[in-house]
Amino acid sequence: MKKICYLAVIFLFVQCSKDQGTESPENNSNKIEFIKTFGGSKNDVLQSVVKTSDGGYATLGYTQSNDGDINNKNNEDFDFWLMKFAADDTLLWSKTYGGTNDDRGTDIITTNDGGFALLGYSKSADGDVTLNAGAQDFWILKISNTGAILWQKTFGYAGADTGTALLQTQDNGFLVTGVLDVSASNGQGNSKSAKHAGGDIWTLKLASNGSLEWSKYFGGSFTDIPFGVVETSDNEYIIAASSDSKDFNISNNKGSYDFWILKVASDGILVWEKSFGGSEIDEPRAISATNDGNFIIVGDTRSSDKDISNNNGGADLWMLKISTNGILIWEKTIGATSFDVARSISKTDDNSFIIAGNSRSSDAGFTNQGQNDAWILKVDTSGNVVWKKFIGGSENDLLFDVVQLNNQSIIAIGESTSINGDIIGNKGFSDALIIKIK
Repeated sequence: MKKICYLAVIFLFVQCSKDQGTESPENNSNKIEFIKTFGGSKNDVLQSVVKTSDGGYATLGYTQSNDGDINNKNNEDFDFWLMKFAADDTLLWSKTYGGTNDDRGTDIITTNDGGFALLGYSKSADGDVTLNAGAQDFWILKISNTGAILWQKTFGYAGADTGTALLQTQDNGFLVTGVLDVSASNGQGNSKSAKHAGGDIWTLKLASNGSLEWSKYFGGSFTDIPFGVVETSDNEYIIAASSDSKDFNISNNKGSYDFWILKVASDGILVWEKSFGGSEIDEPRAISATNDGNFIIVGDTRSSDKDISNNNGGADLWMLKISTNGILIWEKTIGATSFDVARSISKTDDNSFIIAGNSRSSDAGFTNQGQNDAWILKVDTSGNVVWKKFIGGSENDLLFDVVQLNNQSIIAIGESTSINGDIIGNKGFSDALIIKIK
């Protein structure tokens, strides 16, 4: 799979969009309760967080460390890293999963039996990993509520295949999606009569025991990457992906990378696909269902034309609301003159949304303290900003996921390389970052 080349941030000096809305003043309902770091002397990152039925939460990422807060690991290769926290934020247990090579967790969900399912990729063929087909494979684990592995499966071909997002389906199975490295797969997996290139979206439907029910591929001649998936009320699936392809399944590329949204039937047949964006790079990172049966998708845009009505700087948070048929209902940009992006969206109990990402801006109400600051914001059902928070020090502080807990407090997770400002301590190259807002 070819790598995405991110453009250098362009510093434009324009006024902030009125679409950002009017923020409510800070009050006791959106105060930062704590900022914590976890890790050892190497690289430690959190990628995904879920609330649990006991009022607590669980986080998934990956760790290279074998010291500090990581005490059940012997080598310095990356492993999946799962932490379970109680409702009072006490760490109940911490576990790592993997083999002697590079294994990184990207997504965690709670399952109907009270346990968890984990997804990412694995380069190992030993330890907890029973099989490897190539450079790296999708790796999915079903675990108990105490972290014991119930089953694990790998899916892949000769190349670097990466699992990115999963959900438990209404039949208690799983829908798994990620990237198939088409170029390195030697024609395996995808259509042999019309080979694609780059990376394709690879979607797998699994039974409750992890056995494969069907496997489908979607994309074009270049790079197509899924970042989020939701199940619809009619038992179909909507996938939010980025694409710079203009052929095969992609019918209307707007320019460079687009928000590419596709609906897939319960048997894996493509129902519809839509591209949203402008002439520059526009990439989605997360999707959430709304209470009115529609969907909100967030990511970032560098465009200022076509579907994008406004751009405030190098890159803005871009938010779309679409119907169940893929019709654009509204779009909003939020940002200042530098690089401001969304990486996650989660629905709240009052039918609003919490978004997590990062920001480099320090104007128009943005208060960057270093290279990148962690950025949390709440928006209403129309995409207007209710409040926003910036947390960080002089280095990179990034957020990748956020969730509201049963008591309405908010947990955001990511990574930090700072050791000053809002970040009290750093234990290694990068630390896992957890922020709680009450």
